[in-house]
Amino acid sequence: MNRYLLSGLLLLAAAAAQAGMGFTELPGLQDDSPISVFYPSAGEDRPMQVGAYSLKVDKDGQPVRGNTRLVVISHGSGGSPWTYTDLARRLVEDGFVVAFPLHRGDNARDPSSPGPDSWKQRPAEVSRAIDAVAREPRFASLLPLDKVGLYGMSAGGHTALTLAGGRWSPALFTRHCEAHIAEDFQTCAGLSTRLTGGLLDGLKKTVVLAVIRQRFSDATWQSHHDARIQAVVAGVPLAADFDMASLASPPVPLALVTARQDRWLVPRFHSDAVLAACKRCELLADLPDGGHGALLSPPPPAKAMSSLAKDLLLDPPGFDRGQLPALDGKISAFLRKQLLP
Repeated sequence: MNRYLLSGLLLLAAAAAQAGMGFTELPGLQDDSPISVFYPSAGEDRPMQVGAYSLKVDKDGQPVRGNTRLVVISHGSGGSPWTYTDLARRLVEDGFVVAFPLHRGDNARDPSSPGPDSWKQRPAEVSRAIDAVAREPRFASLLPLDKVGLYGMSAGGHTALTLAGGRWSPALFTRHCEAHIAEDFQTCAGLSTRLTGGLLDGLKKTVVLAVIRQRFSDATWQSHHDARIQAVVAGVPLAADFDMASLASPPVPLALVTARQDRWLVPRFHSDAVLAACKRCELLADLPDGGHGALLSPPPPAKAMSSLAKDLLLDPPGFDRGQLPALDGKISAFLRKQLLP
């Protein structure tokens, strides 16, 4: 190899190794919350405290050209960007710019309207997040935005499946809960209550079904298309309300991550059902000891959770978080394969 070419490659490698992870917030569109953006930067990472989360970022640092692709991350119900920053860092290290919309009425600051109201508006919020990045001069020249990746977890996985071509309806959710209220109770009840095997379990199921029949009666098909999204990863997605035929042959590459010990969204009713319908979909990882919160990295602080949330989100005994960096690498590799020339 020509020594000058080798020297240039070594300099590029050294620059990449020293690059920081930039962080900035962009104004949301149509009264959306600000969009959190992580990106390759020329500066040095410094500590930044956000509530209970300690990050190292180059705040408002100068962006540098990465691989020219954007990935949007859709958080789970009641979530925020901060429990996905390990994945964001891996994506940034691999050259991606990463944008997080804060989903209205279903986030850590405002958990007022989870469920179908949020599920209907989330995909459009993802599209507006892409628009917000496109309008930002710091990123406009670095990102063509003709091939955007999407990762979503839990309710964000529902968003991901919608943008991968799936259609769903609230009425299908009602039908699912009527058929499987006992086996998939937390999907239907959320964090409102749990079954204990006691005398009140029958009443709990009756009340939960009554609420669902009232809130989830709309049989209108819900869908959303954004031609810019060209690769999708859904982690432990909420999926029982989808028309599985609509996911049998997605128009874009679709991959899933599952967790066998998920007691909030029991896999056989959700991710496994998608994989059974979609023979072309790729299973990136199946975590045998992982619970619903296995993909949250760093995990949310336990002291802020109810006892039920702790049971559903904290790691089951035996789960090794040491495997998550390799999983983040698989997610990034899938997106690189699908989005890069």
